[in-house]
Amino acid sequence: MKKHPLEQWGSMVASKKGRLLALAFWVLLVVVFSFAWPQINSIESESGKNLPNTEMSEQAASIIAEQFPNDAGTPLLLVWHRENGLTPDDFSAIQGVYNELQAKPLAHQTMVPPFDQMPPQALMASASENGSTIVTPVFFEKGVATDMLQDSLDKLSKIMEGYQVQLDDKLSSDALHVRYSGPVGIATDAVSLFSQADVKLLIATVLLVLVLLIIIYRSPLLAIIPLIVVGLAYGVISPTLGFFAEQGWIDKDSQAVSIMTVLLFGAGTDYCLFLISKYREILFDVEDKTVAMKLAVKETGGAILMSALTVVIGLATLSLAHYGAFQRFAVPFSFGVLVMGVAALVVLPAILVLIGRVAFFPFTPRTEEMANKKGKKQHKPSHKVSHKIGHFVTHKPWVVIAVTVILLGGLAAFVPRIQYTFDLLSSFPKDMPSREGFTLIEENFSPGELAPVQLVIDTEGTDINIQQQLEAISYIDSVADVQIGEKNKNIHLYELNFNANPYAQESLAHIPELQKEVIKILEAQGLNNAEKHVWLGGETASQYDTQQITKRDETVIMPTMIALIALLLFVYLRSITATVYLLATVIISYFGALGAGWLILHHIMGAEAISGAIPLYAFVFLVALGEDYNIFMISEIWKKRKTTDHLSAVEEGVVRTGSVITSAGLILAGTFAVLATLPIQVLVQFGVVTAIGVLLDTFIVRPLLVPAITTVLGKYAFWPGKLFKKDA
Repeated sequence: MKKHPLEQWGSMVASKKGRLLALAFWVLLVVVFSFAWPQINSIESESGKNLPNTEMSEQAASIIAEQFPNDAGTPLLLVWHRENGLTPDDFSAIQGVYNELQAKPLAHQTMVPPFDQMPPQALMASASENGSTIVTPVFFEKGVATDMLQDSLDKLSKIMEGYQVQLDDKLSSDALHVRYSGPVGIATDAVSLFSQADVKLLIATVLLVLVLLIIIYRSPLLAIIPLIVVGLAYGVISPTLGFFAEQGWIDKDSQAVSIMTVLLFGAGTDYCLFLISKYREILFDVEDKTVAMKLAVKETGGAILMSALTVVIGLATLSLAHYGAFQRFAVPFSFGVLVMGVAALVVLPAILVLIGRVAFFPFTPRTEEMANKKGKKQHKPSHKVSHKIGHFVTHKPWVVIAVTVILLGGLAAFVPRIQYTFDLLSSFPKDMPSREGFTLIEENFSPGELAPVQLVIDTEGTDINIQQQLEAISYIDSVADVQIGEKNKNIHLYELNFNANPYAQESLAHIPELQKEVIKILEAQGLNNAEKHVWLGGETASQYDTQQITKRDETVIMPTMIALIALLLFVYLRSITATVYLLATVIISYFGALGAGWLILHHIMGAEAISGAIPLYAFVFLVALGEDYNIFMISEIWKKRKTTDHLSAVEEGVVRTGSVITSAGLILAGTFAVLATLPIQVLVQFGVVTAIGVLLDTFIVRPLLVPAITTVLGKYAFWPGKLFKKDA
């Protein structure tokens, strides 16, 4: 009789030669790749472009760069502040700093305004009305790597110290303070946050997984093995991604790398647990560890491969996004999980068979005969709780369905109330220098001055000046004089200040309103096809475009991902019915997680809004990872159904997978929850929502809702597959 392909694979990696070859091959890969290619974290992180050139704000930026060239460079805003009002000595200190910057420019500094040569009275006139704050710029070359800019800021900080300017003290203390803000300050703060996050995240994740594994298995050695497997997988993944980035095939994204680390430890440990639990179960009946591993790989290999493939394909759909940050997540995530899935079926079996039953010490699994010979216990798990849950679900399925759907539906009802933000600064801690500087500008100057809206018009030779009409618009605070293009005199630029925070939702909503208003004004002045001659640029327009393109990506990626996973499920299970309800359960779980996440983030943690990227990120992860658990449990039911009746198969499926999926879910939720300890709000929000979603899948969807639906459907759960034709 021909062996099953996975059984053949199990025989290969578990044999005496095979296990040594598998380990040697993988370790060799790690060594060669690590020496030949750079690690992904060593690649310089550039702030990648997020919006495509076709977006209006990008078109406006392109026209402005061509017609209104500004060679000054990228600005660093120095926000000077004294709570009780700036003193003459403070202005002298500011002039002293600028004098040094003129005499000894910082690396990559292009220009500084001549504040040191101005009369002190002229400088004082630029301060806020209450006299507490003044903003002065320093310009740097465009496109300089962030670490080089950070070196320049470190030197600037030393200059500040010489003038007794406080960089870290609380702003309320009676001293002259400075905060670095603007594009340069924001960029360096962002990279600093993520570079600090990487190490903390890795240490916290490893410790958490180690502790949870020790609690679950009560075996120190077994707790370390999955971490070794994940580490060896990462040893291949990191340099390979580094090579991809070095070749320019992918753009390194610090945020993506941070979350990928979490995903690898969470999902990777899960795959290891699936195999370990089946191996331990078989060791109670089979004495030969090689034979036991061969059977364990045969039993779980398909589910592990399908689970990994589901996550790989699900995460790869992010490559369909138009928004740059989503695209930059696709390759690291999908490639990382693919390698991790392979490692779970190559490295893990080899290590487990090499160590043998000792891996489970002190609760060593033995056959009855082995236990009698040695006069020791079998330590066989009783699954008491899982038996009770399985019995309840199969005998009260409608009660389970009603309660779980009401609970998940009730949480999902909060989704329409969620407020979203597309502002990068709002994801920074409130005490980050660039955010503190931003807040000082917002509190002491007109909010719109933070980021003026740039209105570009092609007049087509028509004599038009719409400054007065623009000033009459209710939400516009002020309009600067019109600027005429250097190369094309028909191109006019107006800089407008809104009378509200330019990053607020209300300001974003004004962008399409302003566009329509300007088109009306231009048409009234005789400009034909005015809609083709108007562009809006600046931060507010860019944030509006981000909002719109995120909505577009959601409408493309979500249905595509569902369709691809549906196809995989159907190919694996050969059941249309199961495909539909397995997808439906993870989707309702996703909406429940989003609603519950908002309740926690808004009402408990005090967040006024969550990042606009969270719904798509959470969807991709939760649907893919949630389907993982469904596949693992439902494949057990499908196997049992071949030899037993329907109710027994469902109950046995719950019993056999209960403890391992609960353990895996706790570890995965825990690793995502680690993100909530970081100082970056977008990662906190993502961590909270995803951890809640994993817990809902682990404790509600997988042990209760899915088996209850399977029970109610009876043989129709398998339609139109072979099991559908089997007698109930």
